[in-house]
Amino acid sequence: MTRSFFRALVVLLALTGGNRCFGQTAENLPTDYLSKEFHAGRRQALRNLMPANSVMVIFSYPEQVFSNDVNYVYHPNPDLYYFSGYKEPNSVLLVFKEMQAVGDSSYNEVLFVRHRDAAREQWTGRRLGLEGAKSQLGFKRAYNSEDFAKFPVDFKKFANVYYDALPEDVTGDGSTGELKKLIAAFKSKAGITETNRQVMSDLNLIARMVTPQNLARFMTYFKDKFADEDHKNNPLIQQLAAKPDSATLADVKAKIGTTYGGNTGYTEFTSKLRGVKTPEEIAVLKKAVEISSLAHLEVMKSVKPNMSEREVEGIMTYVHKRYGAEDEGYPPIVGAGANGCILHYEENSATKIDNQLLLMDVGAEYHGYSADVTRTVPANGKFTEEQKAIYQLVYDAQEEIFKLCKAGVPYANLEQKSVEVLSAGLIKLGIIKDASEVRKYYPHGCSHHLGLDVHDKGGRGNLEENWVITVEPGIYIPAGSPCDKKWWNIGVRIEDDVQIGKDSGTILSIDAPRKWQDIEKAATEKSIFEAAKFPELK
Repeated sequence: MTRSFFRALVVLLALTGGNRCFGQTAENLPTDYLSKEFHAGRRQALRNLMPANSVMVIFSYPEQVFSNDVNYVYHPNPDLYYFSGYKEPNSVLLVFKEMQAVGDSSYNEVLFVRHRDAAREQWTGRRLGLEGAKSQLGFKRAYNSEDFAKFPVDFKKFANVYYDALPEDVTGDGSTGELKKLIAAFKSKAGITETNRQVMSDLNLIARMVTPQNLARFMTYFKDKFADEDHKNNPLIQQLAAKPDSATLADVKAKIGTTYGGNTGYTEFTSKLRGVKTPEEIAVLKKAVEISSLAHLEVMKSVKPNMSEREVEGIMTYVHKRYGAEDEGYPPIVGAGANGCILHYEENSATKIDNQLLLMDVGAEYHGYSADVTRTVPANGKFTEEQKAIYQLVYDAQEEIFKLCKAGVPYANLEQKSVEVLSAGLIKLGIIKDASEVRKYYPHGCSHHLGLDVHDKGGRGNLEENWVITVEPGIYIPAGSPCDKKWWNIGVRIEDDVQIGKDSGTILSIDAPRKWQDIEKAATEKSIFEAAKFPELK
């Protein structure tokens, strides 16, 4: 329905008695959500990092249109959820370093939430509201979002105001509590002129992740983007584009910190906290990974050459839902043959897998936390000699990287080891002649943080206990590659999720077979889906 029609219906419901109050909670919900004590603890941990006389401002994500007047299922801002437990749009959280005195009372955190609206809740679901924010989330001070504009806080008095790059694609229905007006009120109160969100995101990327070692790859990947109008107008990005060397990189990083401190500080604090997982988070992540691993195992048992990529995706999705996962953490990648050589292939539209390798990068999202598991299997249950050789090489690289997954090891060493093993193996197989050619067939990195985002926030220095990271070396040889044709259209990635420990890492995705022998064995086992019989479409 159109938004104007929706508003008319709300008015009609009010006029016809449609104002009954809906309960704030529903029965039969999962009991293993993160607790309000967890979120309160995260807010205190944030305050411990913040300097004196500072405040952090965390907005909800905007809603996004799926088609015409229908929105995508709402996905909360992971930072807002992490620090508050709140999962609805049109909201903002303020976290102060020190207690703020107002009359006879004081506070160091305030949450602004969507107001309760019985008519709208009948159409779009229950809202937590003020009382829910207090009783269920533990906030002593909670207000309706409409109250933010007139709330007596002077952001200009603080030495530091931390906030993420503000969303620009914000729409709304014109109500006073919508996100667009919350952001406008914040800009006015804080006296800020916001930088383009994508430019700010790339500046943060440079500040956090670009090193002299990966600078060349970064500049190649971002070459076209840096030529667009918004990036051309940013002097720091253009400085790096004009002279991409280590000295310029160091100078640009320093200037990013001094020029965009509110944004870079926000990223620094949230990354430091979210990178190290608490026991509560580890428990939820383990469940997401276990569910994903069981889904991969079920596909190994059930996959046949006459299946479609989409059918395989459906098996994965069913297993995820069967075990209570709300969604997938990212669009599933199910690619057969040549499609498996496309890193982020998402169409999943091939109607037959045939006797090819099938690469499946699919992870469940459970209570906001995403797994990220990849397996590559032969559709007919048996690897060819060429497929087996590439698979074993990727497996060997993984095994060597696992040995480094312990506290204190430089994060960059994982990538270095993956390149070392894969390049040596490709030379031995005659696919490349020199180690410098390895990036033709291994174009991505071997690891990233995992958590509330599938590519989660976290540090890039030495590995720390209770980081959860992926280990995902891969080799992709598309048709037309400068090597023997027998290798063409072989794409192999093996990806596991690892919890970093003091002396070793723990592979969380162990329930999905990794050795090629175990994958072939799984193919001989009976699947729960074998008995499923579907009628033919007319």
